[in-house]
Amino acid sequence: MSKATIADVARMAGVTKATVSHALSGNRPISEETRARVLAAAEELNWVPSQSARALATRRANAIGVVLARDPDVIANDSFFAAFISGVESVLAETETALMLQVVPDRAAEERAYRTMMHGRADGAILLDLRVDDWRVPLLEELDLPTVIVGAYDQRHDFSCVRTDDGAPIREIVEHLKAQGHRRIAHVSGPLDYVHSRVRAAAYVGAVGDATLLREGDFTARSGRERTAELLALPEKPSAILYSNDTMAIAGLSYARAQGLVIPRDLAISGFDDDQLSAYLSPGLTSVSSDPAARGRAAARLLRAEILGAQPRTEVVDCNVVHLRESTQGPAAAGPDMSRRTS
Repeated sequence: MSKATIADVARMAGVTKATVSHALSGNRPISEETRARVLAAAEELNWVPSQSARALATRRANAIGVVLARDPDVIANDSFFAAFISGVESVLAETETALMLQVVPDRAAEERAYRTMMHGRADGAILLDLRVDDWRVPLLEELDLPTVIVGAYDQRHDFSCVRTDDGAPIREIVEHLKAQGHRRIAHVSGPLDYVHSRVRAAAYVGAVGDATLLREGDFTARSGRERTAELLALPEKPSAILYSNDTMAIAGLSYARAQGLVIPRDLAISGFDDDQLSAYLSPGLTSVSSDPAARGRAAARLLRAEILGAQPRTEVVDCNVVHLRESTQGPAAAGPDMSRRTS
């Protein structure tokens, strides 16, 4: 089947080719009704202007930006980011749009990055790692830069949003552990100023009834090991620990085994994000696959639509799946027996 042309879009929308061009470029006043018809026709026909024509007509950069204010070591060891970027790129490739990825050390550098985008370096941004009362949301609204928010951000904003339910899988794992007889269930969260960490922690507290065994980590292996050591040093130790990512869970599992504990007989362990190695550990790690590539594809599609003039909207991606593996199987023991400690 031949590719759709601007003439095909014009015919379906009942307008002239010039009107299609003006609707996409924003250089001439076009009614919202006409613009909506043009965008709907373009989407149905899967039509986008050629790179050269788009640049001439819109004076756009033909690029989108993602700025990450995280420790590069965390990014390198977290499977989420690579898969998310892969999903974004698969959509951008359809229109030969470039991805500008920037890792920054602090808030000042991050703000400079967004202001640079506004001055023509990128046509829009995808916003990750949402924080409670995130300062970036009002900044990007002030800059009038098309933006898609990835996460369950509930503060007022005028952007498209990709949401998932990160609380449901936490509740499912807690109920699974309770059914195995666990009563002292701990949770090592990510930083609690992150929206998704807070959502998971709130789901945990709601499922177990209190926050006594909640500990805050930072997604690194070091924090997973340190928080595990703290929990296992308690007079009344947990018999199960849920971690907010697999990196912390694997570090915690390693520490517990170094203390002579048998997983899951003495301590049940689960993670989140289902790293590609998690199923192949011994024992296999219970985790939650979150399909970051699907989130990336959804974010890129929404951003492309906003850049072309579509109204912001929210898309819910139902992608979290709990994988119950050996690390949480079997009845709970009376509690971790530290008398078998070997180091």
